[in-house]
Amino acid sequence: MTDAKSSLLVVDDDAAIRELLQEHLSRVGYDVRTAAEGDAMRRQLEAGPVDLIVLDVMMPGDDGFTLCREIREHSRVPIIMLTASSDETDRVVGLELGADDYLAKPFSARELQARVKALLRRARFAVAGNPRFVLFDRWRLDTLAHELLNDTGERTPLSGADFALLQLFLAHPNEVLDRDTISGVTRGRESMPLDRVVDVAVSRLRQRLGDQGRDPKLIKTVRGSGYLLAATVTHAPE
Repeated sequence: MTDAKSSLLVVDDDAAIRELLQEHLSRVGYDVRTAAEGDAMRRQLEAGPVDLIVLDVMMPGDDGFTLCREIREHSRVPIIMLTASSDETDRVVGLELGADDYLAKPFSARELQARVKALLRRARFAVAGNPRFVLFDRWRLDTLAHELLNDTGERTPLSGADFALLQLFLAHPNEVLDRDTISGVTRGRESMPLDRVVDVAVSRLRQRLGDQGRDPKLIKTVRGSGYLLAATVTHAPE
């Protein structure tokens, strides 16, 4: 069972993949549109918003990285990137550009369906009744707008992956979170050996928080164990 008629856009130059995913995802209840390249993707997005985009990396014309960067300039819609099998560089670059998840080719339509369902659930994570604002250090997280506000009122939009990771840290302040815990919440699976995805996700969140440098003060690295948010966390309804 899926979220009622969530709208998906599959962008891939391989007609067989487009047809397979449109047939499978439509069968389980999604409204699926497709595009073979960047211009077709833009036309589809101009025709109406979507709830999630499945975006291939290797395409003629504008590749998936270029299109992901373009989408992130104006939208936080969840993005799953389809990458070349065993190519870690594609995965890391895609996540750095703001993609929420990746899937290596070849893949099963059922696995993609599970990833889609998890991302859509995460995108709807903010529930009525929860405190709207979470306060920590010099920051205020707006859980409805998925934005960070600093002490001067400047706003920083967060992608779905950044928002999910920050919420995990805020739910467990001053606790060491291991890589598998972080990966399980933000990617829906355990961290694999030599997988840099968790490190990239943490590094990107540090950039959003202005916590870069050789000795981060807010999100600390606990060698051999994981990461820790060193902050007091409070909540406010408005």
